[in-house]
Amino acid sequence: MSASQLVWLRNDLRLDDNPAIAQAQQLGDIQVLFIATAKQWRQHDESDAKLGLKAASINDICQNLAKKGIAFTLIEVDYFADVADALLAFCQQNKIEAVWFQQETALDESRRDEQVSQTLLENHIECHALESDLLVPVPVLTQKEEPYKVFTPYYRSWRTLLEDRARPPYDEPAKQGKAIKVKNINPDWAGKYRDDLWLAQETEILQKLQQFCQKKLKAYPDKRDYPAMPATSTLSPYLTLGRIGPRRLLHTIQYYCAEQNLHWQDNDWLRELAWRDFYRQLLIHFPELNKEKPFKPETENLVWNDSESAYKAWCDGNTGFPIVDAAMRQLNQTGWMHNRLRMIVASFLTKLLFIDWRQGEKYFMQTLIDGEFAANNGGWQWSASTGCDAAPYFRVFNPQRQSEKFDPDGEFIRRFVPELKSLSAKQIHSPTSAQRKEFGYPEPVVDYKKARQEAISAFDALK
Repeated sequence: MSASQLVWLRNDLRLDDNPAIAQAQQLGDIQVLFIATAKQWRQHDESDAKLGLKAASINDICQNLAKKGIAFTLIEVDYFADVADALLAFCQQNKIEAVWFQQETALDESRRDEQVSQTLLENHIECHALESDLLVPVPVLTQKEEPYKVFTPYYRSWRTLLEDRARPPYDEPAKQGKAIKVKNINPDWAGKYRDDLWLAQETEILQKLQQFCQKKLKAYPDKRDYPAMPATSTLSPYLTLGRIGPRRLLHTIQYYCAEQNLHWQDNDWLRELAWRDFYRQLLIHFPELNKEKPFKPETENLVWNDSESAYKAWCDGNTGFPIVDAAMRQLNQTGWMHNRLRMIVASFLTKLLFIDWRQGEKYFMQTLIDGEFAANNGGWQWSASTGCDAAPYFRVFNPQRQSEKFDPDGEFIRRFVPELKSLSAKQIHSPTSAQRKEFGYPEPVVDYKKARQEAISAFDALK
């Protein structure tokens, strides 16, 4: 007899700590479905690297479910608008009585889910739309029942809610019968990615989470801003695809904090995860953010620079500012960039080149393996001073100072701008014209002091 409960996976590509799988299986045998919407993903600027890791993750899930005797199906359609009909047809062919899935916060995704729920209910198929896949999935509101617009008070409330709602991770699915033979899934929409850097097996990803918490959590506050050090978790691609569940994250943080006599409530890495929730919830409260609009409407009146050559120099890592170029080359070569560097290059593009933040946001999405709309939009608007709780407009990162502070020996720059590797720790942050000529490294595309003043004046004029 085929299973009557269907789990529809989306951005929760995992078996461990998956509430839809765990709750559906309590009611009987399940089967699992993923619906690929490649043309929609491309419209949303998802990168080759991200689609490559997504395909590899789906294949891993399919193989692991097969060992447990649970059927997995991949359906391919073009757009979100095609999903409801495809899902209904699958349910009718397979005599499905109920569909389980976790909600998502972005506008197009939530509209898709409304259409799916309506279609299923009209055809007498139960629909279980579970809470979104956040550490705190409920709205975090002020005492006036309004959304927070500043992160710090949001974080305080968020942490209280997190303590109240903490529950153990869900178990992975139980075996359902004999193992099933399945072929490898390798869809044609899967792009190339650095599979030497980003493992796709769930067991390895969970191990990576444990190792980070065991070995690096204590030193994280002191070392996380130094890109040459392997001090961050590099788990963001997995968080983006939902390869790790929120309860598993919290449980692991709490376990290793207790082991190391740390207060998990004050954990700096947990605070970073709170930013993820904050940005995702903003999409619900302020739908204009989903439509390429700035959070601060008055900043729509800024007249951005449309220099294609400056933009290309930034994209290619040829701006003549070593730390900026090293960061952009890291992105282009690995699909990932250290968080401190994301702030430096975003400030550089929006404040010094004065190029529209939307261009940077788009390039990041099209290149990052961990590109996630809410966090990417939030980060870019923060840097450009157009967003919620953004950096004040007069705060313009000085790339050379940032470089000297966070890559003092030039170790990171040497890794990604090898033409400068023979320079001393002092020279490498700002080579002389003669050195640039000798090593074939470009002159700066912009004068820092002049560009900074022009950016501040442009924001001043908005008043």
